[in-house]
Amino acid sequence: MCFNVTLCAPLRSRTRDACAWQSSTAHSGGWRACATACSNAASPPLALAIHRIDIARLRLRRARRCLWTTAGRETSAAMLPPSPLDAFRRGIGQVLRTGLSPAFEGAASSATANRSLAAAVRQKCRAGALTGPTAGLAPGHAQANLVCVPKAHAFDFARFCLLNPRPCPLLAIAATPTDLSPTIARDADLARDLPRYRVWRDGVVVEDVNDASHVWTGDELTGFLLGCSFSWEQALADAGYPPRHVEAGTNVAMYVTNVENAASGPFGGFLVVSMRPYAPEAVPAVAALTEAYPAAHGGPVHWGDPAALGIGDLSAPDFGDAVRVAPGEVPVFWACGVTPQSALAEAALPLCVTHAPGHMFVCDLVDEALRVV
Repeated sequence: MCFNVTLCAPLRSRTRDACAWQSSTAHSGGWRACATACSNAASPPLALAIHRIDIARLRLRRARRCLWTTAGRETSAAMLPPSPLDAFRRGIGQVLRTGLSPAFEGAASSATANRSLAAAVRQKCRAGALTGPTAGLAPGHAQANLVCVPKAHAFDFARFCLLNPRPCPLLAIAATPTDLSPTIARDADLARDLPRYRVWRDGVVVEDVNDASHVWTGDELTGFLLGCSFSWEQALADAGYPPRHVEAGTNVAMYVTNVENAASGPFGGFLVVSMRPYAPEAVPAVAALTEAYPAAHGGPVHWGDPAALGIGDLSAPDFGDAVRVAPGEVPVFWACGVTPQSALAEAALPLCVTHAPGHMFVCDLVDEALRVV
């Protein structure tokens, strides 16, 4: 599988039009051609031409008529409460917050906590027997996004997480792959216990692997675990609101938006969101339930018209799998832990490692430990 990254290090900018960063699972190898052109000092006109083509393609995609906006769905949208998007935008960078909670210790060390399901998932990953998305696996256990940056940039990335707590709720920091509190997971190896990783060099994905131990063995990188919305999907199902991608056995749909993150050092980029469709009358209950999990992205950042986030076509997610929005339903969007990967593309650091979108680290920590009552 090849990931097409359409923006190269010499041409990055923090304006939306110039920062045309996005990824897909297209089998094109396009990022290699782009990276090669942009790194070749003898052919800057070619690099600029490639970049302008990518920008034009992104603008065309964003300009498409949104498939969600039909007469019937506009009527459904009229039944919705006001979107929280404006309030979310105003709050970006205004607070410093982490996903850590005093409840972690009690919930993780509880005698009733059954770690076998989570440990089994991690062992399958380590053995190479599990390479697919983790949605729906080990019900009742929290899942986490992984981002590893050079230790010289660890402080800036930690501050980036604190400034952007909705997409980046910080759960743990690991100085080495095995330097992880047993509160999060016992006997874990962050370089081997996820089903799929992405290896980044100079802001582009150069490898898509099932084991990252060839690039992360010691303290050359610092690992960050960030809360994931998969952690509350079982609670949604138990309440009668099962996410459609879980029912379908697919990955969640994820989209790059036009919402800028609060920057820290070299890290900036744009918010990425995940989407789950619901009937308008279900949205208040779904929002209230997920708001109780701030360490797993909390409540939605928007519902209704995707164009408000700069999303032009729900059938073409930037990551994951497209999810059908049935007649009478509206798309509901949550901040997503893939957001840091847009920041890594902009930072263009020599080496980074992340999870592949939808392929999470499964914790011993239980979902209930993330719920705020």
